[in-house]
Amino acid sequence: MQTLHIKILSIRSAERYVVRRLVLVAELDTRPGVDLEIAESGDPTEIGRYATALVQPSLVIEGRTVCNGRMPARAEVAAWLRQAVEGEPPRP
Repeated sequence: MQTLHIKILSIRSAERYVVRRLVLVAELDTRPGVDLEIAESGDPTEIGRYATALVQPSLVIEGRTVCNGRMPARAEVAAWLRQAVEGEPPRP
């Protein structure tokens, strides 16, 4: 089973929650047999490693920042997950 490593970053927990829900719903659009390992962080130091926005959410898939400082659309998240599953680096 393939595992994708995902980080959801934002100081605000409500924004992280919304992005987590988007990721879980978008997972349904990807191939079966993919396991998601989702980590959330509100730590400014951790966020600063991947993104420039602290308050608005950022999404990191397989160590690559795909969305920074905005709420992504479900279709975008699904496309990024598919790219990661297919072995391509997710493109923002």
